[in-house]
Amino acid sequence: MWKFTAATTTLPSKIVARFRSVRGGHRPAVACAGVLRDPVSKVEPDVPVHRDLCPGARDYHTSSGQSDPLDYNWRARSLLWKAALGTLALGGGIWLFNRPSLALAAEAQPNKPSKKDDDILARAGRHRPDLPSYSYDEVSDHTSREKRIWVTFKEGVYDITDFVDSHPGGETILMAVGGPLEPFWDLYGVHKSAHVFKVLEDLRIGNVLPDKDNKQLHEVVNYFVKEPKRHPSLKPHTETPFNAETPRKMLVDSFLTPNELFFVRNHLPVPDVNELRRNHTLELTGIGLKRPVSFKVGDLKKKFKIYKITTTIQCSGNRRTDMDKTKPVKGLPWDIGAVSTAEWTGVKLSDVLEYIGADESKVSHVIFQGHDRDIEGLSYEASIPAATAFDPRREVILAFEMNGKELPADHGYPLRVVAPGIIGARQVKWLERIILSEQESMSFWQQKDYKIFNSSAAVEGGGVTAKAIQEYPVQSAICLPEPGATITDDYLTVKGYALSGGGNGIIRVDVTIDGGLTWFEAKLHSSDQMIHREWAWTIWETSIPLPKEHRGEIEIAVKATDSSHDTQPETDTGIWNTRGLLETKWHRVKVNVDTRKQR
Repeated sequence: MWKFTAATTTLPSKIVARFRSVRGGHRPAVACAGVLRDPVSKVEPDVPVHRDLCPGARDYHTSSGQSDPLDYNWRARSLLWKAALGTLALGGGIWLFNRPSLALAAEAQPNKPSKKDDDILARAGRHRPDLPSYSYDEVSDHTSREKRIWVTFKEGVYDITDFVDSHPGGETILMAVGGPLEPFWDLYGVHKSAHVFKVLEDLRIGNVLPDKDNKQLHEVVNYFVKEPKRHPSLKPHTETPFNAETPRKMLVDSFLTPNELFFVRNHLPVPDVNELRRNHTLELTGIGLKRPVSFKVGDLKKKFKIYKITTTIQCSGNRRTDMDKTKPVKGLPWDIGAVSTAEWTGVKLSDVLEYIGADESKVSHVIFQGHDRDIEGLSYEASIPAATAFDPRREVILAFEMNGKELPADHGYPLRVVAPGIIGARQVKWLERIILSEQESMSFWQQKDYKIFNSSAAVEGGGVTAKAIQEYPVQSAICLPEPGATITDDYLTVKGYALSGGGNGIIRVDVTIDGGLTWFEAKLHSSDQMIHREWAWTIWETSIPLPKEHRGEIEIAVKATDSSHDTQPETDTGIWNTRGLLETKWHRVKVNVDTRKQR
């Protein structure tokens, strides 16, 4: 049997042999640069790999910025030693599909749980008298296509053999030899949803017999013991990892969002701040550098000019719940509060790259790795184009302060990337490594997530050809009044925010209460920003006269136009996507009006 702890995973040698046999030979597959690669032939089948679902997919870069082929054998051994982590591939794969042929997102469902959902949550993994029972030894013996591939969850036994071919990580899932899902779902709590359990139960074949030898198959581990305290006003969507948005009213209370109320988007557990305080170092490596160069935060402060940049960070899933109303989408149920603004203090990345002798002509992408890691030690990673990173006018900074204070733990202490005008997913927190590369990051978050697919696409797996989102389109939202509010005054005061990506500013915000027949231009409040470098949002407000003696519901709608004269679309037609990303249709809020109360 296996015993899982926070630090070790022990794999029986017979399972190693079986994993090799499933591969059809004695050479394990190696995940390199996001593609399944045979370490001997180097043949690269056209199968994208979800890096987090492939435990061997570490990117070890040489000074040229490319993966070192000498590391293939190391990675092969690492894959076998950590083959138990294939169970994570199943957890992620199940989450990525709502049926074997349709790829979905690795986040929670935005819809509220129904009674049917509550039922599946309650019964998933429980003993079923109508099914046969198997011992743990029998489960661990099913590790090949010939014998069928089994896993366990609570008291349930599941056959995933027919699920393998639909797995987005290809044959990586074959590492999921018989064993429990729980160690990985302890870390990725988002999997514990009705949607995931429903898919899992469809694969149910039996029950697992009680362990008479009292062998410990699963040890509960709390990977989130270092989490910081959060302000109670934040609106959480998940606790582990923590993801919460800023309450809508507080979005427009001030131009800068207080640190404590700044929205939080974490993909993995928050690193140990005390450990970072003692040992953090930033390393830069990759193409054109003779050797890696390292800096402490103190070194950055001493060697480079310090800048203060005011910029808005927006999650690309902001307003996902609006798109879900058009047609169900997959992802965290963000309302309008996955966006906030702060003044960041740090040094320009372009200055640092010039100092270390980086040659932009040789670099196509700049990759950022954070100190937040998954159960196998793989870091959160993303990249931006070199043209953005090297350009001092794009003002990408390595920030160590937020609104004049030390970076909070949730926002990347002691160092993070702030890339103005770009989606939040690329602005890596707890930054510890920068890699100059010819290719963009091969991480899951760059290759499989944070991409937009054809609105009619039935299979999201085709997203390997889609481009990773960088800049975001024009956006606006109504913060006040709140939905369902009752208005009794003669005038309706409406207030909200608007922003656009790539440095485009907001030139107009229009508000309507009659479906677009009549528009009222809002007054704009924006800080002084340079044209084409308008990184922060614009707060807007307007006052609209209401019909006399009116009682009933009114729908308020808003649209913004940016300095490129791009305007938000009226509906989701043409922009709907299964991940619910970049929702920018007119934002609408319904309120109750009763002007008769003033008579």
